[in-house]
Amino acid sequence: MGRKPTINREALLDVAQEIVRTGGGAALTIGALAQAAGISKGGVQYSFASKDDLIRGLIDRWTSQFDALLEGAAGDAPLPFVRRYIAATRASQQAMNAKMVGLLVSYLEDPANLRETRDWYRGIFDRLGGTSADAQAARVAFLAVEGLFLMRINGIDEDGLWTDFLDDVEAVLDRLSV
Repeated sequence: MGRKPTINREALLDVAQEIVRTGGGAALTIGALAQAAGISKGGVQYSFASKDDLIRGLIDRWTSQFDALLEGAAGDAPLPFVRRYIAATRASQQAMNAKMVGLLVSYLEDPANLRETRDWYRGIFDRLGGTSADAQAARVAFLAVEGLFLMRINGIDEDGLWTDFLDDVEAVLDRLSV
C-alpha cells in the first residue's frame, strides 16, 4: 500500500492566501510558501508546478467562492440577480483586500486569463440583458459595484466607506425598481 499524501492543496492555498494578505502579491513565491507551510519547494511544486499555477489556484478559489454566493435560480430576472451580486460583493470584501487584488491584476496580464475573465463578465451581462427599466437599473447597479471595486483597489476604503457606498447603490436601485 502506498503512502498517503501529506501535502494538501487547499491547505497550501490557505497559507498562500495569508502570505498575500500580509505581504502582498510580490511576497508570494514557491519558496515563501514552502517555508510558511513547513515543506520543501518540491512539495509545493507537487501541487503547483509554478507560481503562475499557484496564482491561478488562488484566483480559481476566490472565483468559485464568489460564484457560490451568486447561486440562485438560473432564470432569475436581472434585479434579483444584481441584488445577490451586491450581497456577494459585500460578503467577499471581508476576504479580499488591495494586496490580493494586486495579485488578481498580475493574473490578468496573461492573455488566456484575461479572456477567461472577459467570458465571466459576458456571462454576467447575459444575465442582466433586456430592455426593461429593471434590466437597465440592474446593469447600472452592477457597473456601480464594479466601479467601487476598482476604486477600492486604489484606496477609497481607507475610511471604511466601502459598505456605505454599497448601501447607496442599493438605495438607488430600490428607487429605480419601484
